[in-house]
Amino acid sequence: MALIRWEPYREMENIQRQMNRLFDRMMPYGNLGIEGDRPEGMTVIPAAEIHETENEVKVKIEVPGIEAKDLDVKVAAEAVSIRGERRSEVNRENGGTRVSEFRYGSFQRVIPLPARVQNDRVRADFQNGVLCLTLPKAEDEKHRVVTLNLQGQNSPGRSLPEPSPNRSEVP
Repeated sequence: MALIRWEPYREMENIQRQMNRLFDRMMPYGNLGIEGDRPEGMTVIPAAEIHETENEVKVKIEVPGIEAKDLDVKVAAEAVSIRGERRSEVNRENGGTRVSEFRYGSFQRVIPLPARVQNDRVRADFQNGVLCLTLPKAEDEKHRVVTLNLQGQNSPGRSLPEPSPNRSEVP
């Protein structure tokens, strides 16, 4: 008889994957409080990537099958909101069978940003169903330094004041 090694983390990943699939199939659209009625009803939540550099935040959002005219993108200093609709392309055929796993309907997603940005200087690029936003960081975010208090790990860190440009440093 062979010994089989039990890997609890792999088991938990499998359970999480199965639960995600279950919720993707079962979650009615109306429960999210988003306008619009989709009786066939699955949610459409676009996937996103966020990459932060020293000077900017880059956000990529997957919106396959959606045209630029069907997207509404709003950028605040702390978040990006994207709203849109993927319209069904139903062809009425006489007879036959039609099976579709595509998801149609309206969606809305608000993505919190890791730093404040200059929302009046955003650059956008939309190609092949991927929306790429380049958001320059606000000037005060670029130079902010935070010191963490490691002695009391539950207490928040504090910001250090910016050095004065007129003050001379003594070594």
